[in-house]
Amino acid sequence: MQAIDDEKKKKNIKRQKTTINSEMDDSTIESTVNISIEDIVKSPLPGYSIPSSITFSSDDSLILYLSSSDGTLNRKVFSFDLLNSKKQVVFNPPDGGFDETKLSVEEKLRRERSRELGLGVTKYEWIKSFSSTQKKIMVPLPSGVYIQDLICSQPEFKLPSTSSSPIIEPHVSPDGSMLAYVRDYNLHVLNLSDGEPKQLTFGDTGKTMTHGLAEYIAQEEMDRKNGFWWSPDSKYIAFAQVDSSHIPLYRIMHQGKSSVCSDAQEDHAYPFAGTSNVKVKLGVVSSSGGPITWMDLLCAGKDHTSGDEEYLARVCWMPGNVLAAQVLSRSHMNLKILKFDINTGKRETLLLEENGVWVNLHDCFTPLGDRGGMFSEGFIWASERTGFRHLYLHDKNGVCLGPITEGEWMVEQVCGVNETAGLVYFTGTVDGPLEYNLYCTSLFPDWNQCLQAPRRLTQNKGRHAVVLDHQMQMFIDSYDSLTSPPTVSLRSLHDGSLIKILYDQPNTMPQLQRFELVPPEIVEIPANDGTILYGALYRPDVKLFGPPPYQTCVSVYGGPGFQYVCDSWRNTVDMRAQYLRSKGILVWKVSIIFF
Repeated sequence: MQAIDDEKKKKNIKRQKTTINSEMDDSTIESTVNISIEDIVKSPLPGYSIPSSITFSSDDSLILYLSSSDGTLNRKVFSFDLLNSKKQVVFNPPDGGFDETKLSVEEKLRRERSRELGLGVTKYEWIKSFSSTQKKIMVPLPSGVYIQDLICSQPEFKLPSTSSSPIIEPHVSPDGSMLAYVRDYNLHVLNLSDGEPKQLTFGDTGKTMTHGLAEYIAQEEMDRKNGFWWSPDSKYIAFAQVDSSHIPLYRIMHQGKSSVCSDAQEDHAYPFAGTSNVKVKLGVVSSSGGPITWMDLLCAGKDHTSGDEEYLARVCWMPGNVLAAQVLSRSHMNLKILKFDINTGKRETLLLEENGVWVNLHDCFTPLGDRGGMFSEGFIWASERTGFRHLYLHDKNGVCLGPITEGEWMVEQVCGVNETAGLVYFTGTVDGPLEYNLYCTSLFPDWNQCLQAPRRLTQNKGRHAVVLDHQMQMFIDSYDSLTSPPTVSLRSLHDGSLIKILYDQPNTMPQLQRFELVPPEIVEIPANDGTILYGALYRPDVKLFGPPPYQTCVSVYGGPGFQYVCDSWRNTVDMRAQYLRSKGILVWKVSIIFF
């Protein structure tokens, strides 16, 4: 009995020691922890008050971007003059811009689906001008649409908007003469010279029938925000008609409300798994008004159990006013690229992409111009037929002429094409799956020989997001890594050399010094089939919490197309992981993905 009692005492002492180690005295912890609960949910993340929505003017003399003067989410439109390096605010919202209290229900839902947290100005568009001295932009706000001449101080209030009848997704025509937008679930255009709006679609519409809006699934699951598309010559607009009349309503109750009323509940047409989706038609209408030509396509119009044409995933225009659409099956195993004659609606199948597991949607479909010869009006397509996403050149009939890239790495995005020089620029993982770099390769390779390795243009190890200028001479490089907060620079497109630093922030900035953030350790885990999986390990400080084992939090992403673990500052400023680490908890993040 004595031996048993002694053993119990030892176990109790061991439990007490474990409890003390895992639940240190609060005063001891607080003296070493600089991260609060508020810091976890605060936005923007430390180091991410950086320029966004960066674009070049048509003559490449100005760079425009959204930024905050005080490091908050409240942004304005800034310009940077490449000739004199002058930076200035060119648009400051007169009414304060986007504010959660001013938004319509539709706009709130769209912001949630696009994960948009920005306030003030959230987007803008250049208005094309045939004068090199005239530079204008269109800025949509909850109060309406503004036109800002960059050489004038006062913006022009062009089109009012209200919460009961909001202007949704306004887009300037390619020639800069008109503005298209959705209002009251119908498509409208506004002539920017005489200010006369015109309604293009009509009928008994409402929340169950919309024209020109992307449906819920397109926004949330397929990263398609637009529901209409200007033709390159500005003469036509293609649009989606969405019918949700057969979808049952799902009621969402707001917590804390004492009664059932419009403020306490929301009713949404929600297509549950295994049931019917909304029906989507694709139409084309003249921008001057007139009859609608319906394309030979009805997504989700048949028995929902078959669904080989279930989702309208992407829409774009090709040369000669040919309309192209990507249509995805319900199983996500088949994707068709269809092209349409907009005068008759007649369709042809350009390409069929099949995968026995999953077809990943992307934005690498790139139509080419009318150059004459074999490659005239062809297109670039990214396929994963080899197990890795690579670029392929196709002729105008969809016939694959050959690969542009190859290897055990992935193309992420086509950034630009110089058809005259025969070059294509893209970001990809040639130098490792945890980083993105900008590369250049031949658009028209010699398929009788081995493909040449792409030429890398970005300099540092990490993640690069780029924007090319119109003349294919320069690019904006937004760069970050596990050890480097985001920076923005202007570089040469010929060799990647630095032209100008546009935005920089050192690791010694006070905010980062206060948190004392330690980048996670990247580890490799071989799967049973030899595939390398990557994990990020946030280890507690041994000096404070002693040696392992530790209490552990495991965070796993197992969905398609997103590399959760990467060489990015975003992993370093994962404030939830850093907070748990500072409390003595080991955090283990891992990506189990398929591309």
